[in-house]
Amino acid sequence: MLETNRLIIRNFKDDEKDIEALYKIMSEIEINKYLPWFPINNKAEAFDFYKERILPKYQENNGYYFSICLKSNNYPIGYITVNNEKSHDFGYGLKKEFWRQEITTEAARKVIEFLIQADWKYITATHDINNVASGKVLKKLGMKYKYTYKEQWQPKDILVTFRMYQLNFDGKNRVYEEYWNMYDDHFVENIN
Repeated sequence: MLETNRLIIRNFKDDEKDIEALYKIMSEIEINKYLPWFPINNKAEAFDFYKERILPKYQENNGYYFSICLKSNNYPIGYITVNNEKSHDFGYGLKKEFWRQEITTEAARKVIEFLIQADWKYITATHDINNVASGKVLKKLGMKYKYTYKEQWQPKDILVTFRMYQLNFDGKNRVYEEYWNMYDDHFVENIN
């Protein structure tokens, strides 16, 4: 468990409270607009999501899937995930009613501190170019833009233009190039 002034950052549990919270987070259309899955329709689907996407990270020690909770009630209002694959892909989501309160940035900074202490070397993150708010969070975290690529995103089957950012913790000048190499339509934008 991690803590900030306002937040508790912890694993999701398979209890009624957390599954209900997961359902509320994952069913919001605006949150899921830029995510690679469709909104969840009920608590049963939320439990399936937990079993299929979250629990394996805990069981296999394959990265992290943290819930973001307010200290006042320890009830999940969002999440931060980072995989332990070569990309070290970093992602997040937050219920709309908590947007524009710097909660995601606060939680993400604490998780980054945790990853640095755990001797991770870097993280990457991508965002749809239409998801401007997510790009702002990445910049606030000190992540640096590396390149842009276009992907036919599944299962939604839509063409998405992604910007790829990276944060190297060890000072090395590395770039994760797998997305660049995987997709023919890639380029570098002039982004300040």
